[in-house]
Amino acid sequence: MVVAMKAISLAFDLDKGTVENVPSPVEFMGYIYFVGTVIFGPWISFSSYREAVNGKKLSVSWLVKVTSSWIKSQLCLLISNCVAPYLFPYFIPVFGDKVLKKLLMGYEHSMGFRFSNYFVSYLSETTTTLSGAGFTEEKDHLKWDLAMGNPMNVEFPRSMSEAVISWNLPMSEWLNIYVFKKALKFGKFQAILITYTTSTLLHGLSFHIAAVIFTLAFMTYIEYVLRKRLSIILNACVLSKRCPSDCKHQNKKAFWVYFINGVFSVLTVTHLTYLASIFGSSADDMDSDE
Repeated sequence: MVVAMKAISLAFDLDKGTVENVPSPVEFMGYIYFVGTVIFGPWISFSSYREAVNGKKLSVSWLVKVTSSWIKSQLCLLISNCVAPYLFPYFIPVFGDKVLKKLLMGYEHSMGFRFSNYFVSYLSETTTTLSGAGFTEEKDHLKWDLAMGNPMNVEFPRSMSEAVISWNLPMSEWLNIYVFKKALKFGKFQAILITYTTSTLLHGLSFHIAAVIFTLAFMTYIEYVLRKRLSIILNACVLSKRCPSDCKHQNKKAFWVYFINGVFSVLTVTHLTYLASIFGSSADDMDSDE
């Protein structure tokens, strides 16, 4: 997947002129199989690869970034394998009817799935930063600030679109630049479908993955339209994305505004729990086949 994303982005960048010269075969293969991203990802642009190859002076902030990302990856691995599978009822006693228990068990499985993704994300940050990539430069100040995802926005999402974007930030950036923006000329909904179709193809032709991704496409679009209408009718900050501090909505911090956003957050967590169960059923099918 990462190899395909790199090749496609390089082709677009050459066509647009972002990359001026066609790289040599050696440079192209170096970019495609860059040691920092070849196993765990993430996608990085060809310009970022060139900057990494040219090299930047390593510093204490580089070491702090590598160490913190590695520690976070191990914590997520621990939670995924040793905490999430036993969350209910060993760590948190469960009382209630069968429906509640079923929902909580679904959340338990979803939590394990999410934290396994965070483990890979932080491990990807570690390997990429170790290889000298994943930094931004402002004047003479170098920041090692590569972020693969934002777990807090997934665990406590404002909306489904926020959770989807925060799941894999580099891939979201790639899809936004090279697919969504170029497909907007066909219309908003069509652009979303094209974007999620591209994501499905990149993830591989799997029914379970395709089902989840296309479900996310419809969920994000329906929520986007609904909350946009609500924000106009109520003149309130209830959009899928957080409003800037200088937005023109009259109702920003009223209790009912927080309540509406909270309801959508709970719905998003519920939907994510349901979608994770699809992968659970896939694993069960594989076990039964064996």
